Amino acid sequence: MTISAKVFTALATGIFAFLAAPADAQQPKGAELVAAKCAQCHPSSMWQDQRQDARAWEANLYRMVGRGALWTTEEIKLMAEYLGTDFGPNVPGAKPSMPAR
Repeated sequence: MTISAKVFTALATGIFAFLAAPADAQQPKGAELVAAKCAQCHPSSMWQDQRQDARAWEANLYRMVGRGALWTTEEIKLMAEYLGTDFGPNVPGAKPSMPAR
């Protein structure tokens, strides 16, 4: 086998292995992103107690970008969806974000 054939075989094997990997392994999920990116500055109670929908979370996340967070649009979307689904206002047992007066 020539060197060029070996290189081609190695590249083809690597490409097929990459394509065969599950999508979950390539793209971090919202929970992983929140843990990695938000927990650097905030305690988990920050997002567990606010109880906002995904749209409100997205606005909060973009506000953090304005303060220097380096997140992609896709990361913001994934984090907002996760936060809105797992800690949103309609989650059973959720506390209201503002106390009643």
